[in-house]
Amino acid sequence: MPDRRAALQDGQPDTRLGTTQEHLGTGSLPDGHTLSKESLNHALDFSSPEKAKDALPNFPEEALWTTRADGRVRLRLDPGCPLHPPYTVHRMFCQSLEKYSHLRALGFKRQGAWEHITYSQYYLLARKAAKGFLKLGLEPAHSVAILGFNSPEWFFSAVGTVFAGGIVTGVYTTSSPEACQYIAHDCRANIILVDTRKQLDKILKIWKDLPHLKAVVTYREPPAEKMASVYTMEEFMELGDQVPEEDLDAAINAQQPNQCCVLVYTSGTTGSPKGVMLSQDNITWTARHCSQAGGIQPSDVQQEVVVSYLPLSHIAGQIYDLWAALQWGAQVCFAEPDALQGSLVDTLREVQPTSHMGVPRVWEKIMERIQQVAAQSSFIRRKMLLWAMSVMLEQNLTCPGSDLKPFTARLADYLVLAKVRQALGFVRCQKSFYGAAPMTMETQHFFLGLNIRLYSGYGLSETSGPHFMSSPFNYRLYSSGKLVPGCQMKLVNQDAEGTGEICLWGRTVFMGYLNMEEKTREAIDADGWLHTGDLGRLDADGFLYVTGRLKELIITSGGENVPPVPIEEAVKMELPIVSSAMLIGDQRKFLTMLLTLKCTLDPDTSDPTDRLTEQAVEFCQRVGSSATTVSEIVGGRDEAVYQAIKEGIQRVNRRAAARPYHIQKWAILERDFSISGGELGPTMKLKRLVVLEKYKDIIESFYDEQKK
Repeated sequence: MPDRRAALQDGQPDTRLGTTQEHLGTGSLPDGHTLSKESLNHALDFSSPEKAKDALPNFPEEALWTTRADGRVRLRLDPGCPLHPPYTVHRMFCQSLEKYSHLRALGFKRQGAWEHITYSQYYLLARKAAKGFLKLGLEPAHSVAILGFNSPEWFFSAVGTVFAGGIVTGVYTTSSPEACQYIAHDCRANIILVDTRKQLDKILKIWKDLPHLKAVVTYREPPAEKMASVYTMEEFMELGDQVPEEDLDAAINAQQPNQCCVLVYTSGTTGSPKGVMLSQDNITWTARHCSQAGGIQPSDVQQEVVVSYLPLSHIAGQIYDLWAALQWGAQVCFAEPDALQGSLVDTLREVQPTSHMGVPRVWEKIMERIQQVAAQSSFIRRKMLLWAMSVMLEQNLTCPGSDLKPFTARLADYLVLAKVRQALGFVRCQKSFYGAAPMTMETQHFFLGLNIRLYSGYGLSETSGPHFMSSPFNYRLYSSGKLVPGCQMKLVNQDAEGTGEICLWGRTVFMGYLNMEEKTREAIDADGWLHTGDLGRLDADGFLYVTGRLKELIITSGGENVPPVPIEEAVKMELPIVSSAMLIGDQRKFLTMLLTLKCTLDPDTSDPTDRLTEQAVEFCQRVGSSATTVSEIVGGRDEAVYQAIKEGIQRVNRRAAARPYHIQKWAILERDFSISGGELGPTMKLKRLVVLEKYKDIIESFYDEQKK
């Protein structure tokens, strides 16, 4: 039987990523390595429970968690799922190669034209990168940190890291040099990949404080001048040719499913970032079963097409774009680096994805863009859109799970809504997901009006992504879906309404926090259950509703337990001019609130500007104000707007369960919350402790009279 790697090249086009990146051609591969179709099929034969049982690795009885990068854990194997034994990332890739080797895997734009890499080319590039890492001295259980925007290089370098026995560690592109130093030192990064000179400069500033760092590789912009131990991607890939295939095969064959291969660092919302250790089994099991629960199709049924733009340093983007796509043979097309500054919709129109995921803020920006275009349209066009959306929203709220529409709704869809979806690039999109943060009722209703159902999932970095999933077959408005088959959950310390802390168990649950035993013990109890710190409840059909954070629970000085999120969402729903609302009152006699107003974002930096959005301006006009900027409202204490907000909060208070839930005082801030301002994390989660400290003078003024 011929060599598998050599056979992959037979009849395949050039694997270069572009005329300026000739290093990515696979070239010729040496003989001597056998990964034949016959041996591959034998290795992957789980056609019966008996064979599956025999294929299970014979692990010693390790503990369920570890804090060591080179540690092993006892996997949470479910005797009820004998046909799904643990396997490594390399085996997952080989399974996909058997079925999808000829399909397009990665799409990217070079000089205005789309180019593609097949799965067979993807595999060979990953192997070549793996050999390059070995040549540069990547040690077992040490990291390759990647600091750059989504690209083919990010993908095959990540997979190559795992093949070489290393741990792939994503770093947010917005991280400061100090944050990069903390992560690179903590994960013992031997090699760091960067995409631009700006990111390279960060690493050069901190290199002296990184004792494990051996080399840096650049892949989008070359360095301005030649530097020791800094390689271009072309130079790096050529290094791999010096490593025998047998050396890489030995590294691959030594791997086990219960060892760490991915580190995801939390955003540090409540302290120093924690390195979430994910095993090979975490990745391969989640990529298979959780994406399946979301309705993702294998490519022998329908090849999914997705656009990659969310940060791959976050688990949502990484599991969805990289690992699940690899499992099912999806085609991943990369957006431009300025995707979140406005070019994402252009990419969506060109690619026409079948599945799309965004954090709530991404969906909100799409909503605001549609509202802005509608506001500038003719009277008739605007009225047609409002009519069509109201008809469709009513239908989707009345029959939320039904695809059968009455004539009026079908007419509205045909005449108006289908054209809007086409303009957004969603003409082929069958599944639209969101996660990482709560989504407002306003945004969900808006997209239901466009006949786009937004499917939610629930999970954490500590669960390798989703542990609950919604899908076209499991959907309930405002819920986070149902438990992924094979996973378990329980609610502890439930109140009278059935709300309790969400605790999780299963193959998704992480190995532990790197070098943080105390934090790991806090998260995983003696029986191995992961305590999420989130509050939630289940309905009679098993749909999960997340109601807030245990640590965010406000306990007033009178002993009232107040979950802030529902009250904050009620205010934003009642007042469409409000962008962010944060409830305050822990250990206080009454509740107060900080508000920010909806404003446009700077197209270059994504920082909030002073200019109000079209929707906010419309709100002002409705209440009798001519304001178009935040400073006009806050600086001049615009009487009409302040009165309208006061009345809106009074309406929220009237619907409250009891007086302790009333918002007694509030203030509008001069600037919206943002990542650059420190109030939001990279996934747009609110950093409540930061807000409390940053605006402590305003907060104290709420209670000054009470003290007197």
